[in-house]
Amino acid sequence: MAKNLVSKFMPLFNRVLVQRVAVETKTASGILLPESAQKALNEGTVVAVGAGGRAPDGTKIPMELKIGDSVLLPEYGGQKVKLGDEDFVLYQDNDILGVMSK
Repeated sequence: MAKNLVSKFMPLFNRVLVQRVAVETKTASGILLPESAQKALNEGTVVAVGAGGRAPDGTKIPMELKIGDSVLLPEYGGQKVKLGDEDFVLYQDNDILGVMSK
C-alpha cells in the first residue's frame, strides 16, 4: 500500500523524498543487537523528487538527483513523513550530502 502512496506523492520545488536504509538488528554471526547498540545509518534511497527550484531571476534549476539514487544524508534534519505504514524523510536537495555510486 505504501508503494502506491509514494507513487502518488510528488514533492514540491527542490525537495526530495528519501527512505532511510534499515538498521541491522542482527550481526553476521546471528547475534541480536539491543537498540542501544544500533546506529542510525546516514544512507537512504531517493523515492520521489520535485520538479526543481527557482533562481532569483526566475530561471528553473533542474534537480541533480533522480529516483533510485543512493544518497548520504545529514545526521540531523529533514521532515519526517509517514505514508501508509512506512516512514520517509523529506529533504531539500541542497541538504543531501552526496550520491553514492553503485
